[in-house]
Amino acid sequence: MRIAVVGGTGYVGLTTAVCLASKGHHVFCVGRNENKIAKLRKGVPIIYEEGLKEMLCNVLSQDRLVPTTNIYEAVQGSDTSFICVGTPSQKDGSIDLTQIREASKEIGMALSKKKRYHVVTVRSTVIPGTTEDVVLPQLESFSGKKAGRDFGLCMNPEFLREGNAIEDLLHPKGLGIVIGELNRRSGDVLFEIYKGFDAEILRTKIRTAEMIKYARNCYLAKDVSFANEMANLCQKLNVDYELVKKGMKMDHRIGKTGFLNAGVGFGGSCFPKDVKAIIAKAKQLGFQPEMLEVTIETNEKQPLKAVQLLKQVLGELKGKKIAVLGLSFKPGTDDMREAPSIKIIKSLLSQGSEVYAYDPKALDNAAEILKEERIRFVESVEAALKNADACIIVTEWPEFANPKIYHFMKGRVIIDGRRVLNPNKLPKGFTYHGIGFPEMVKT
Repeated sequence: MRIAVVGGTGYVGLTTAVCLASKGHHVFCVGRNENKIAKLRKGVPIIYEEGLKEMLCNVLSQDRLVPTTNIYEAVQGSDTSFICVGTPSQKDGSIDLTQIREASKEIGMALSKKKRYHVVTVRSTVIPGTTEDVVLPQLESFSGKKAGRDFGLCMNPEFLREGNAIEDLLHPKGLGIVIGELNRRSGDVLFEIYKGFDAEILRTKIRTAEMIKYARNCYLAKDVSFANEMANLCQKLNVDYELVKKGMKMDHRIGKTGFLNAGVGFGGSCFPKDVKAIIAKAKQLGFQPEMLEVTIETNEKQPLKAVQLLKQVLGELKGKKIAVLGLSFKPGTDDMREAPSIKIIKSLLSQGSEVYAYDPKALDNAAEILKEERIRFVESVEAALKNADACIIVTEWPEFANPKIYHFMKGRVIIDGRRVLNPNKLPKGFTYHGIGFPEMVKT
């Protein structure tokens, strides 16, 4: 099938485009930025995702992926268009649909001169009602055609975990595939794309598909905040949260969840933005989503727990050299959106600390986001730790679990924000404190 992915230089768009091309489809990867498109043509991905570069080069060599800025030609030359543009938060937490409206307008204009049937598929995360109340009118207005008769319309939410996106898209057995369809003919086109995937396919109404995406993310975000709340309480009670978690997972009703790890909070492009958006929508409808509000409140406070633990050990932070290990919101990605490291670094700087920061993949993105801050970004974990008074582990990159790397430190104080280290394996002379760990450990 011939597919146009609009917003193809973003995380969801690029991963979707490359993976569908790898399945044998002919894919137009549409973006606005000519520099980014030029990089893609050369086989250079815009984002870091394990395996993406190799797959990108492979589909380019087989002429199955066409990076382009020409949305008109892409829509004209395809059977379906996937809208994968960004839906960021506004200041009040509500969803910003600017890019959705613009993409719908441009696709509608391209459809106005297209004779063949075409299905427009929204893959961006949008508040329930958006596809029918915003996208559909834009398409009809600028195409002069009627949805359901002249062109199809679907909503196909993505359930991709950054760092595992390729695996999740190509092998979605444990995630399922949701097709929200305006009518049967619209959904049949998407079903044809996905019928060879080893996963359950749920076909439903468009608004239901939109809500499924939010319900999943809110549920998982709630689990993370719950885990952090329990870990904070365990610390007060001198109880090891890791053992509590193990005991919880023995219960088959709980054991399937993978979101009970405690730490410095969730970040990324989905959980914070999506929970805030659904809260704003609920309030607009006169409904008070109390559990979701607590989920966000708990998460926004959690990154500073690491700084509080550091102050318990060092007291005054002014003039202290602090190594921050890990900047991306999770390992396996270079995404800095809503990363807990941002709050931690700003808090340390506000108290006069000297911050040396390292991340194996996210240094460039972090430098752009924190460009006005007084941070020293370094190219190795050794450079970050050398002569440091203390270190905070923020992201659980595997290399940070090696206890041998910490001998470069001067102060030998470690605050483990992700519980990646076993304190019993640290050399003598270290003070260790982990989120959800019952007490400070002196080795």
